[in-house]
Amino acid sequence: MKKLKLFMVMAFTAVAMVAKAQPGDRAGNRSERMETMKIGFLTQQLHLTSDEAKRFWPVYNQYQDELQALRKNRKDDRQDAKDNFANMSDKEAEKVVDDEIAFRQNELDILKKYHAQFKQVLPIKKVALLYRSEEAFKRELLQRLRDGRNGGAKRQP
Repeated sequence: MKKLKLFMVMAFTAVAMVAKAQPGDRAGNRSERMETMKIGFLTQQLHLTSDEAKRFWPVYNQYQDELQALRKNRKDDRQDAKDNFANMSDKEAEKVVDDEIAFRQNELDILKKYHAQFKQVLPIKKVALLYRSEEAFKRELLQRLRDGRNGGAKRQP
């Protein structure tokens, strides 16, 4: 029954993502597939009730949107720094480092803000499980990427 429920959630999410996708946008489709996988993974790991899910997902989506916006700005800044690193003055290099520290602080501030909100919509054990599940999803995704680069070969124990 749980597998059927997970399949239905993932199928519904996948249909919604496909309907939203722009034709020919491969990077967008990859991002949407990863997001669909993450939603399914978190749904399965957290064992959300329907009431919890109704309250949790809007908060979580807002959290992800804020992090994504912050990370996009960082990505743009880092690319500029990478392209011009050899020609940077010490003062410019110092600014790059200071900006990275500020980014990490902003990321932590967002986490603290939403941690309080997560505690309002989920029991604390599920909040803790959320953080563990996000890390587990990252590890699983990285392993899938590694396996894909190695021709699908599985990691040896």
